[in-house]
Parts: sequence; C-alpha cells; structure tokens
Amino acid sequence: MRLTAYLLSAATIAIATPAMAQNNSPEPSSPVTQTTSTATAGSVTQDDAQNTDIVVTAQGRAQALADVPVAISAVSAESLQNSGANDIRQLNQLAPSLLVSSTGSEANGSARIRGIGTVGDNPGLESSVAVFIDGVYRSRSGIGLTELGEIDRVEVLRGPQGTLGGRNSSAGLISIISKAPSFQGFSGGAEATYGNYDFYRVAGNLNLPLSETIAARVDGVYVKRDGFYRDYTNNTDVNDRDRYFVRGQLLFEPSSDISFRLIGDYTHRNEKCCAATYVDRSVNPAIGNLNEPVTSVNAGLAAGSNGNNIVNVITDLGQPLGLVNRPGYSRDVSVSQGRSFAGKTKDWGVSGQLDWNFGTTKLTSITAYRDYDSDQGSDTDYSRVDILYRAANGNSARRFRTFTQELRLNGSLFDDKLDWLVGGFFANENLRVLDNLRFGSQYGRFATCRLVSGSALAQFYAPGNAGCLSATGRAVLSGVVPGVASPFGAAGSTIVGAIDTLDAINDKGSTRDVYNQNSRNYALFTHNIFHVTSTVDLTLGVRYTNERKKFDATFTNDNVGCVTNQRALTPFLANAGLAATAAGIIGLSCQGNSTAELNGVSINSTRKEDKFTGTAILSWKPIDDLLLYGSYSRGYKAGGFNLDRSALKQPVASFASVGGAQALANGLQFAPETVNSYEIGAKYATGPFTLSAAAFIQDFSNFQLNTFNGTVFLVQNINGCSSSLGGGDRDQSKFTGAANYNAAASTTGACPSGDVGYGVRAKGVELEASLVPARDFRVTMGLTLTDTKYRDQIVGSSAGAPLDQALRLLPGQTLSNSADIVATSSASWTPQLGGGYSALFYVDTRMTSDYNTGSDLFPQKAQDGYAIVNARIGLRTPDEKFSLEFWGQNLFNVNYAQVAFNSPFQEGAATAAFQDPQYPGGRQLFSQYLAEPRTYGATIRARF
Repeated sequence: MRLTAYLLSAATIAIATPAMAQNNSPEPSSPVTQTTSTATAGSVTQDDAQNTDIVVTAQGRAQALADVPVAISAVSAESLQNSGANDIRQLNQLAPSLLVSSTGSEANGSARIRGIGTVGDNPGLESSVAVFIDGVYRSRSGIGLTELGEIDRVEVLRGPQGTLGGRNSSAGLISIISKAPSFQGFSGGAEATYGNYDFYRVAGNLNLPLSETIAARVDGVYVKRDGFYRDYTNNTDVNDRDRYFVRGQLLFEPSSDISFRLIGDYTHRNEKCCAATYVDRSVNPAIGNLNEPVTSVNAGLAAGSNGNNIVNVITDLGQPLGLVNRPGYSRDVSVSQGRSFAGKTKDWGVSGQLDWNFGTTKLTSITAYRDYDSDQGSDTDYSRVDILYRAANGNSARRFRTFTQELRLNGSLFDDKLDWLVGGFFANENLRVLDNLRFGSQYGRFATCRLVSGSALAQFYAPGNAGCLSATGRAVLSGVVPGVASPFGAAGSTIVGAIDTLDAINDKGSTRDVYNQNSRNYALFTHNIFHVTSTVDLTLGVRYTNERKKFDATFTNDNVGCVTNQRALTPFLANAGLAATAAGIIGLSCQGNSTAELNGVSINSTRKEDKFTGTAILSWKPIDDLLLYGSYSRGYKAGGFNLDRSALKQPVASFASVGGAQALANGLQFAPETVNSYEIGAKYATGPFTLSAAAFIQDFSNFQLNTFNGTVFLVQNINGCSSSLGGGDRDQSKFTGAANYNAAASTTGACPSGDVGYGVRAKGVELEASLVPARDFRVTMGLTLTDTKYRDQIVGSSAGAPLDQALRLLPGQTLSNSADIVATSSASWTPQLGGGYSALFYVDTRMTSDYNTGSDLFPQKAQDGYAIVNARIGLRTPDEKFSLEFWGQNLFNVNYAQVAFNSPFQEGAATAAFQDPQYPGGRQLFSQYLAEPRTYGATIRARF
C-alpha cells in the first residue's frame, strides 16, 4: 500500500511541471476578492480577469507576488477547500517547508518551517512560527488547530520575519485571513458533511449589506466525530471532536478613504485529547530487532537478566503485554480505570482594524483582545497501570488573556523613489497555569516493584505483597531471620520501613500549583524600499523590541511520603553500600514531585531583554517576468520561564526553606533565541506559469530546545563551539557503572577557547511551481531539500553550561521532525459538462523522507518516510448553486507517528547490569502520538 501511495505521489508530481504555490489564472469557481491585509502577512488577491497578478502584502504594501523578494507559500480558499483543510494542519499537504503537528494538548500544537520549530507541550514556550489570524498575533500556534470558518487565504512566510512579524517569528510566519463582509449584495452558503467515525460537520455563512456604508457577515461551524482511539477500560473514544465556532463581522466604509472592520469570534470545545500508544518494541528499522526475552518475574528476576523489568512490572500490575511489546499501530489505547482525557476549551476575542488614507499616506491600526481558557485531564503515564494523572477539575488549566495594539504609517517620498513604512506594536499577556499532577492509585506498588525488580532485591520480588517484597525477603531485609544477616545491616528495618512508606504513596502529589506570568512587550519598526533604478530595489528594515516577563508560582502538595523518606534515608546517602538503595527510594518517593516540601511556598522572578532585528534585501528585475534577490534577515524568539513544576527538581533538602526554593527560581529561565539568515532567490511569472526558487542558510544561537526525559521537562538553550569538547557532549550512558559512561559529559563547561557561537544551522533549497495549461486544469508542485543540524560541538548556553545528559545524541545530528526531503503536489481538473454543469477531480500528496520525531533523537523515535494522498471528486450545478463532493484523506491509511516521547516514569533498572546497547535510554519505554488514519465522506454545498 505504501508503494502505491508513493507511485501516485510521483505521478502527481510528474505532471506538475516545476513551477509556484499559486498561479496567475483566475479561479472562477471561487474568486478571491481584494481586502485589507496586514504588514505581517503575504496576502493573495486576484480578480476574474485572465492572467492577473497575484497580489501580496508581505512587505506592508500591496505588491505582485512575483515582485516580492521574500519566500512565500500562498494558498487560496479553493485550494484549502479541495484539500479538506479546516485547520492549519492540512497546510502540510500544500506547503512543503511547513510541518504542523499536535501532541498532548492541541493548545500547544507545533508548527515548523524549514525544520525549525518549538517542540512539546510546555506553556512557557512561545512558538518559533508566529501565527496571525486577521492581523492579530496568537501567542501559541496551537490556537490555529481548531475550526476557522470560511477562509479567504493563508500565507506562509518562510525564514525569520523579525522586522514586520516581530518577536517569535524566528522560523517563519503563518497568516490566516478570513472572508470579509462584502457590499456586493445579500448572499450566503451552507454545507453539510458526513464521514466515517460518525463524522458530522455543518457550516454556514451569511453576508448582509446593511446600508451603503455598512456590511455584516456571520460564519458558524459545528463539528462532532467519534475518536480515533478506543479506550476499552472506560468504554469511550479518545481524540474525538465536539466543537462549535461562530464569528461575526461588521465592515464600515463611510468614504473611499476610511475602512473599519470589527471582528468577534467564539470557539467552544468539549473533547477528549490526546491519547498515545506505546512504540512497538519488536522491530525498529532504524536500529534493528529489539526483541528481548520477557522473563517472568513472578519467580524473581535475577539481576543481569535480559528481561526489561519495567515491562514485567507493568504487565504484572495489569498492562496487557501485547499493547506494550508489540502494539504496532493499534489504536486500542491503555488507560487506567476512572482516568480521562476529557477537557473543555473556550476561546474568544474581538479585534478592530482601521485603515485611513491621508492623501498619499495610510494609517493602519489593529486593536485586539483575546481570552483563551483550556482545562484538560489526562492519564499521564499512558498505561493501564494507574501511575500518574491529571484531573480536569479546574485545577489543570491554562488561561491566556492577551491585548495587542499595532499602528503603522506608510507612504512615499521623492517622487516615489522611497516607499516608507514606520510603526509600533504593544502586547500585554497574562498567562495563568493551574496544575494538579498526581500519582495514581497504583503508583506506590509500581514504584516499589520497579525498585525491587531492578536491583539486587529482585529475588524478593512479589507484586502482590506490600512493598512488592515476599514474606521471606521482608524478614531477611529486616534482619529478623535467625542466623541470616540483613544485606543492609542495622539499617535493614529503616530501609524496609521506607519501602513501605513508598508503597503507600497513592493519590498524592500536587493539589493545585499556580503559575502566573505577565508578559509585556513593545516594539518600534521601520521598513523602507528604495527604488534605486527602474529595475533595482534596496529594502532596509529594522525593529527594536523590549520585553519584560514577571513570573510567580505557588506550590501545594500532599505527598508527605517524599519528605518522610528524605529525612529517614539522608544519613545513608554517604554510605557506599547503602547509597544506591537509599537514593532509589528517595527518588521514587519524590519522582516528578520534587516540590513536595514546598506546600504553600511561593517563588517569583523577573526577566528583561531587548533586541534589534531587521532585514536588508537587494533585488533586480533584469526582465519584466524575472526577479532575482539576495537578502539578510535577523530574527528573535523571546526568552522566558519553564512553566513546569518538575523543572525545579533538586534534592529535597534544598527546599527546606522558602529561601532555598526562591534561589532556584532564576534557574527556570531560558535565554532568547536569535537567528541570522542569508537567502538568495528567483521568481519567474508569465501567463499561467510561475516558478520560485530559494536557497538559504540560517544560524540559530541560544536555540530553545524542550525535551521530556521521562520524568521532567527540560528547556535548554543550545550553542556550539569551533573547538573540540573531547567527547564531552557525545553519546554515552547515564549510568555510572556502564562501560560507555562518559564522565566528561556531565562536567563539560565553556568552549575551550571561548569561541561560542551558533548551535543549529538550517540550510537548503526550496522550489514552488504552478502551471495552468488550460482554464479547467491546474497542477502545482513544491520541493524542499533541507539540512537542519546541530553543530558538531555543542554546549548548553552562551556561557557554555553542560548539556543535560538526556541530550547526549544531539551533536552533529539532524533536528527532530526535520526531513531532508519533502515534496508536495496537487492536480485539479474542473471540466465543463454542458448546461453549466461542471465536475471536480482533485488529488494532492505530500512525500516525506525519514526523520526522528523525538527532540532527544533516541533511535526508537525514528519515523520512516511516507506519502499522504488526499482526493476529492464532485459534481457542480450551474453557477455552483449546489455541489456534491466525495472525498478521502490519507487515502492509503498510512500509519505514522507525529511525536514519540519517553513514557513517563517507565525507565527500567538503573544499574549497569541492565544496560542494553540498543537502548541509549537504558530500559526506557516509549510512547507516541499517532497521526490521523484514513477518513472519507461526502459533502453537499449550497450557495445563494
């Protein structure tokens, strides 16, 4: 089936003569009318006349796309409709340099451009790809992973957009522009869709010219669908859809010089998201056969056995073996009894855009307020054993309240030799995160069995007994068996008591941690185009951004067992014979709950930064149809705070006072990311044929990397050295007793000669093309070849801090979710059938080469290359008053993972004897968020 998909993809590309994401021919079935746009988006416009230019405003003024020296992928409303795009994920099929995925929460969906993006579900990280909807900045790209109503066009600007896009556009920018009200007359439309998984989607819109100066528009969407995953434990689906969206607009144009557009929207979601399955442990093409003999531990697992003690423990406690060792791409997910992924999301906002022409000068003002509130539960360990969970009871939520204001003035001087633009931007955002990460009802037994089975105590393993200790083992360890000395000596009874304390840690942990962050930033910018000659332009732009973030957090925790064991066992940490056992008990008692002793304690911190970003572009048109350009641009992504409680993980003794906790607060900070980008490009457009090409090099300093290591979230800046670090940043075991343990990796500091520099380099070539050989036929093609890698010698910050041990595979390797080759193509044929009737035949495809989905690059997280094919056929009545379409997405039902990650707390024994050279993570188990399976259905539309 995969071969068939590749062949069909190749066939589609073959007919797509190298050419651009849009074409110069009209789209009579869905004409795009020109509307007001923003300086931060490349907006597409075209009229009903043959061979009109595509108009964009990527540089803050209306220009023909072929004349703009910026890499842009422009997607029309018709292309979005044909591809079945309801949110920005479907843009993957149409823009080869873009990849959008979602993980544990769609609130933090990840967008990547040219292999660069923000990974993971951490609310403290802003995206590397800025998202604008109707000119309004959205601080998290996951906001676009929802219904968007009827869209006029979408533009993807590739590479850093620091001048007009501002902060947090270090990788690029996505701008979504909705359909605006029109004065052309009363009109409307409706559509109904039904598909597999009991999928319903009903949408409608109404355009009302209220007077000669006021027009209104209303859009609404309702969606309901069963989930792609089945939770048999709780008899429910997961990853379902149950949402609605409404948007109302007013357009006021009292004169030809003044236009004001007011937009209000509201989204409500009541859904269960997001489940994950175990990564199949039987075969992984990246590293070969991973089969391990699964030794039954009911009779005791001897130290040094080939069996994975974590697999044995979770199967003994109720996890089906087949769903952890060889799940394949089964969508039967493992969920504990009574746990749920249910959550509710509310997202609303209002914005107003004023455009006012004063002679040759134009003022644009965009004012907006957004309120986003999401409360999401989860079975956080993703197994049937109740280890870890969050309850959606109001104490596991995120809320963003954001106010933004942008002002721009632009005009011309010196007989139009200078096209100038100046502006300012202000944003104030209050972020509130509530968390109640808690151990489950089986955590204590899971932790004691993990401890016993993964150590010299394995001979006493008894999962049905208190402390996971057999009666004999309990007696021997306590030193009460006559003539048999306890291996722990006089400490035996204390150790056994600590194990019993650990066994009783159930339904404990954070009760209501509260994080507050206020982000205030302002910027001043200018962007100017000098027409040096009739064919040569010089573009110069600069932006100054000032940012201040204030952070405070209050912790609450009822895990008293952590404190009890810390105090009982601390004296034994200095004893060589008892240190490993004592540390293991303490670690498991406090695992992921290092703030256990911070009950009622608050911390706070503030960070400030300012940055200059900008661009310089030299462009030349040797002939009317050809544009050549070279550019430099500098982008910036703001620093911030790691808003994850586990980021404070330290020995519990350090939390003995409020001052001890406060001293750690600044350690939550991460530095701003900057990028220097160099690009050369060419654009050719004549008649129905367009072709664009770009070659780029982008160097990122203080690259912000987010990694979940199985216990805590790490946010670390990545930089590089020119001089060798002597292997201090290289692959090694984290277990001190292993043969490949590298002590230097935990101590390597600054670059040897102080030559710290960029840590990530992205380079590559992009091609986009469109050809319309006949009015009813169109083909497009896109190809991206990238080489996005970490530097060979890397350190953790500009000061040269050591990398975290979890990142030991990074040096010299390709970044996660960055494929070397991505090709997209589409073909659309709308033949006339007579009597005004027409047909639709459409297919698009995306082919992706191999890549790794994990930010730590563990080989178990590798993803084979694949091809996704969508198709649509339909029949349309005259003037498209009615249409009926049959569609399919992921037609060949290709299975692949969006992101793989370390299964929380599910790492095996920590001794060298349990090392498996094929598993650089030790005996770590892995889970993955799967992409959507094949979907199909029918859609009927009506327009009036």
